[in-house]
Amino acid sequence: QVQLVESGGGLVQAGGSLRLSCVASTSIFTISIMGWYRQAPGKQRELVARIVSGANTNYADSVKGRFTISRDNARNTVYLQMNSLKPEDSAVYYCNVVRYGQGYWGQGTQVTVSS
Repeated sequence: QVQLVESGGGLVQAGGSLRLSCVASTSIFTISIMGWYRQAPGKQRELVARIVSGANTNYADSVKGRFTISRDNARNTVYLQMNSLKPEDSAVYYCNVVRYGQGYWGQGTQVTVSS
């Protein structure tokens, strides 16, 4: 079992930045995939960014060049740096990890971008 605790969400104006953090309750050396998803009201949950096998990164087209995912092994933490935020980035952001084939979700953190 892996517990994930997210933080860093909030209200920001368009063009601003936020950094989300997700701390895992276990060593992330045992985690094969770490990622961030988001879900806006009335929409499906979508992948925002992920790190696979500690090195390969994938981004949704809508955030490429603006968001950066990274991990800190010593802190068992994955980050999502979000720059040049747009109102359409507003959503609940969820941390997701896959460990030994099992997926785990955080509780979510709200990001609201005002125009």
